[in-house]
Amino acid sequence: MNIKERLSQRINMDDMQEIIYRIQDNGLKKQELFSLLFDPNDKVAFQAAWVMSHFSLKENEWLFCKQDEMIDEVLICQHTGKRRLILTLLYKQPLVSLLRVDFLDFCLERMITKKEPSGIQSLCMKIAFELCRSSSELMQEFKAALEMMEGESSPAIHVARKNILKAMQRESL
Repeated sequence: MNIKERLSQRINMDDMQEIIYRIQDNGLKKQELFSLLFDPNDKVAFQAAWVMSHFSLKENEWLFCKQDEMIDEVLICQHTGKRRLILTLLYKQPLVSLLRVDFLDFCLERMITKKEPSGIQSLCMKIAFELCRSSSELMQEFKAALEMMEGESSPAIHVARKNILKAMQRESL
């Protein structure tokens, strides 16, 4: 199966599941799919991200060692759909020990900007919370950013903010 050729066409859930089935125990095929995340063809790159966003827990673990590459891509990505999917992939990974200040700054900036779709803002908010958990100083900065977002009109942002504030309250008890 030529993955790039397949992803350059319109695919549906059945196609996506077939691709996952065919690559699940094949490290070379998984790497091929992962490399397509950086393809200059936005359609191929977006669909590669979409397929990976449906990985099982076991398959997602394979991506853990690829965090830096995904972060580098999300920092420069111009395609909002692809950016949202890469953030989704990163959110499914352990982030507490991640030492990427540039990524934290990106998330803090993008969670409060009105230029981003609410899905990306919500994901950035959730990721920033995970990244700040290990430091009380970072948590103060994060809390200040959350306060700036009070009264946000988007339901997705409102719910994400409310859930994070509840989690912060539970952790402080």
